[in-house]
Amino acid sequence: MRDNFEFFSTKNVVFGNGSIQKLDKILQRFNAKNVLIITDEGIKNAGLLTKVSSLIEAKDYNVVIFDKAVPEPPVETAMECYEFAKNEQKTDVIIGLGGGSSIDLAKIVALLMEYGGHPRDYFGGENLVPGPIAPLIAIPTTAGTGSEVTSVAVLTDTENNLKVGISDNYLRPAVALLDPELTVNLPSFVTACSGIDALSHAVEAFTAKDFKYIQAEGELLFQGANPISDGLAYKAIELISQNLTLAVQQGSNLEARANMLMGSLLAGMAFSNAGTAAAHALAYPIGARSKAPHGLVTGLLLPYVMDYNNNVVPEKMAGIARAFNVSTDGLSSVEAGRKAVEAILELLSNIGLPTRLSEINIDKNDLAEIAEQALPIERLIRNNPRVPTKDSLIELLNKAY
Repeated sequence: MRDNFEFFSTKNVVFGNGSIQKLDKILQRFNAKNVLIITDEGIKNAGLLTKVSSLIEAKDYNVVIFDKAVPEPPVETAMECYEFAKNEQKTDVIIGLGGGSSIDLAKIVALLMEYGGHPRDYFGGENLVPGPIAPLIAIPTTAGTGSEVTSVAVLTDTENNLKVGISDNYLRPAVALLDPELTVNLPSFVTACSGIDALSHAVEAFTAKDFKYIQAEGELLFQGANPISDGLAYKAIELISQNLTLAVQQGSNLEARANMLMGSLLAGMAFSNAGTAAAHALAYPIGARSKAPHGLVTGLLLPYVMDYNNNVVPEKMAGIARAFNVSTDGLSSVEAGRKAVEAILELLSNIGLPTRLSEINIDKNDLAEIAEQALPIERLIRNNPRVPTKDSLIELLNKAY
């Protein structure tokens, strides 16, 4: 039994409409002159890159741009960006602008700029980063990964056909700058995938095994559920459940966009301490096979994992139902938990996302191997309130198929 937990977060969070205007003031704190912006072509084509770069260029910063970030970035892209950064003038501050992939890429580059090496040097364990990374400002343009406040960066290992993560509290950006106005033009499909990913973060953090009963030694990055993460995760579930459909169907609804961005932020703060669990562990091998967006995969798996865990954490599951404004009067906690599962399936339908693995080109013959590949992801599997086995995960995957 573990006697205590710690809570970590990004040092500085700036949130609100028009908050991008504070970027110059933030850069001044770092005495910065040379700024590297890491983003993608979609952000560039949407005009968001110019909006940010022109704002700081007008203040006489030297700005260099890498705009080749891609979804689920491969290791090779991280090295390409690192080599690009090394060949430029000294970088004082890195800005990650975009969705989780751009921000994750910026984290990796900030790590390599400070300590060198190769991303693979940091795979496979927790707390492998030697110390603070280069100064990083994260500016999300999606409400999903929460990467602007998290301790995780995900890359695709193309050699082994698997998504891999680098996890360390030193990976948290120095500043998270969240301006809901930057998310208004996000396409509905991206809004749906990123939003359901944020909900998956919140639900898995909320239902994670209590920190006292995590069976692992030493300092842990994902420590299990605690009172702080529970409060953040529950509020995130409320915000996302009540605003995701509206944000998907009315992309210009700034209030819904702001609520989604706040929900994603709170979910990121929660899961980067409590951890995620079986849905995310299974999403790694499934995502590598299907090439579907990470959020789509975790969202698809979420109701089946919730059903899998329902009898173990019935009070938490009943709480999720209430966060969805589902009446639980006269129901047992287990029955209320089933209502929460139904609410997630209905939400997926409302935002146009699949609810079956067969819809994302997963071969049923691969389910056993997927279960085998998920089980060794110890930092996630140990968090699941119901202890997973290969056979029980295969049963879960069959239900999801």
